[in-house]
Amino acid sequence: MNRSTALHQLFVTAVLLSVMTTPALAQTPEHSRKFQLQANTAQFWKLVDHRAKLEMVGGGFGFTEGPMWDPAGFLIISDETQNKIYRLYPHGKKESLIALGDPDGNTFDRRHRLIDCASVLRALIEVTGTGQYKILADHYQGKKLNTPNDVVVGPDGALYFTDPTMDFTPGMQQELPFEGVYRLDDGGNLRLLLKDVKQPNGLAFSPDGKRFYVDSDSDKNIYVFDVALDGSLTNGRIFGGEQGNHGDGEPDGMKLDQKGNLFAVGPKGIWIWDESGHHLGTIVMPEQPANLTWGDRDYRTLYITATTSVYRLRTKTKGYLPYLEH
Repeated sequence: MNRSTALHQLFVTAVLLSVMTTPALAQTPEHSRKFQLQANTAQFWKLVDHRAKLEMVGGGFGFTEGPMWDPAGFLIISDETQNKIYRLYPHGKKESLIALGDPDGNTFDRRHRLIDCASVLRALIEVTGTGQYKILADHYQGKKLNTPNDVVVGPDGALYFTDPTMDFTPGMQQELPFEGVYRLDDGGNLRLLLKDVKQPNGLAFSPDGKRFYVDSDSDKNIYVFDVALDGSLTNGRIFGGEQGNHGDGEPDGMKLDQKGNLFAVGPKGIWIWDESGHHLGTIVMPEQPANLTWGDRDYRTLYITATTSVYRLRTKTKGYLPYLEH
């Protein structure tokens, strides 16, 4: 997430934040954004019921990111301004797991280790259940990484992550002359895959492992690449654009369902795309989201981190979770 954009949105939503009830979303203040389901095609309603209600799971955060559903029955949530990673339970209880400077995107790997993009550490790390961390990667060819932003498990079981510069804080110096997308294997070998996408942010693989998606915080496009057997990314092209008005939000985290539909953070909410690049519709959120994940036992619920809160929305489709596919 772009920290400057996040802080601007946080200021706005702190004034306009709506009051929530469970299970339905309450009326928002006059100038606040309201939850809406905006369909561009009939296909949208095959994925989200027109009667679906948005629920708040937890509030009172600083800026939420990196949601992950643990099968034990809780969420992992990063808070970029409170500088903590939390466990958040469906009834709203939260517990601090670790204090960490500007934690961002998270994933589980295939061994169920929690992997975090730690912006202040400029590293990809493993976070243990006891609140400790281990650095997995923080340098490329002897130079410090920028600020790792989001991470996923690839079809080969390796970790793939984006490394833009947009989360630099005062005093940080860029050592690499580019923003990259990397692959980290189990042996600790770090490989640069892309360096021509400006400010890469959210990323995801298609369920068949043949396509890789990444969005740009710079030009507001989603790009798609073909995935070779060795993990190389080729034939990059624009999949779709998520341009919006000033203050509407930026492209950010993304996830796919098992049918290959892409659920991506964009202006005003979650944009849903089919695998051919058609924008099916938008889940307009009362607070600007940064990321999302699939959860509950059937993985048909979207859990959405949105500024100071975490929300959930039941869908009619089942999420694709690459760390469970092996």
